[in-house]
Amino acid sequence: MFNTSNESSDSSDSGSPHALTAYGWDDGWADAFAPYAAQGLVPGRVVRVDRGLCDVVTPSGTVRADTELVTPRDPMRIVCTGDWAAVDAEGDPAYVRTLLPRRTALVRSTSSKRSDGQVLAANADHAVIAVSLAAELDLGRVERFTALAWESGAQPLLVLTKADLVPDPAALAHLVSDTGTAAPGVRVLPVSSATGEGLDELRALLASGTSVLLGQSGAGKSTLTNALVGRAVQDVHAIRDSDGKGRHTTTTRDLLPLPTGGVLIDTPGLRGVGLWDAEGGVAQAFAEIEELAERCRFPDCAHRAEPGCAVLAAIDDGSLPERRLESYRKLLRENERLAARTDARLRAEMRRDWKQRQALGRHMMERKRGPMRKP
Repeated sequence: MFNTSNESSDSSDSGSPHALTAYGWDDGWADAFAPYAAQGLVPGRVVRVDRGLCDVVTPSGTVRADTELVTPRDPMRIVCTGDWAAVDAEGDPAYVRTLLPRRTALVRSTSSKRSDGQVLAANADHAVIAVSLAAELDLGRVERFTALAWESGAQPLLVLTKADLVPDPAALAHLVSDTGTAAPGVRVLPVSSATGEGLDELRALLASGTSVLLGQSGAGKSTLTNALVGRAVQDVHAIRDSDGKGRHTTTTRDLLPLPTGGVLIDTPGLRGVGLWDAEGGVAQAFAEIEELAERCRFPDCAHRAEPGCAVLAAIDDGSLPERRLESYRKLLRENERLAARTDARLRAEMRRDWKQRQALGRHMMERKRGPMRKP
């Protein structure tokens, strides 16, 4: 874990990299930066990105830096909030010269037909998924966000916001249980920014390392951010009563130091959460299905009608909800389709398999109809 003392960038040793400790600086980052120190560059962490420029907190304070020198063709290497960088801070403007290798990256697929990945946040230790209790619980979306978080390398944490809207303890416990069933191995914490319920526990969980806050518009992320930071750093707008959705009150990704330690990356509301190369994340999000699959009679079991299928047996005895298996299949199919668009060989294989199935289907239909009689 990071040493997250509350030493700020304008402290008495502001000329030392230790001034970045509150932003997550540690011995590992110091080792990664060492080759650039000899070039006269300074370390810094990106706290905000905006139109080709970024705000970078350095040992001497926050500078506005140009990202032109490190703008690659690969969208996965674009400067992102949470990145650690080597900065030339002498000029005006300053320039980001290079990025240090990321430890984790939260990536979703873009809506473009090129199937690029979009990095939402870099170097996060915790992925805090905000789920509003003001709307009907969408377990499929919980599973999708959880898979995204696991794939990033961060530890997911599910926060059920607006818990004050569910005053019945039994009903709230039921919602927590349902959410936990959709996210094995993930902690579920009900929180209310209005009453303070759960906030102290959440602050303690986020008091070390870097956390990124995810969720749909209207999930209460901005209100939760303000509560955690202890002041109004994000605008808050009312949600629509009709569907519980809200407007994007947060429009950029900002890295904010927390008064109790650690830093928080707040993100805009995500309308769509497409998975990007997330096979490992899906496997972790559905760990119980992966474990059951190891007990199936056949190693290539598709869990549909095969004899000796441990997954289907679990559905039959009620220990595995059928909805979980359907969601698992859906996310795997989505991931395969994305891989097919980015991998020409796999795309050709899928096209060949589809043609073979099509030909087999025609053949079986002809056999069923019998030989055509000549007029």
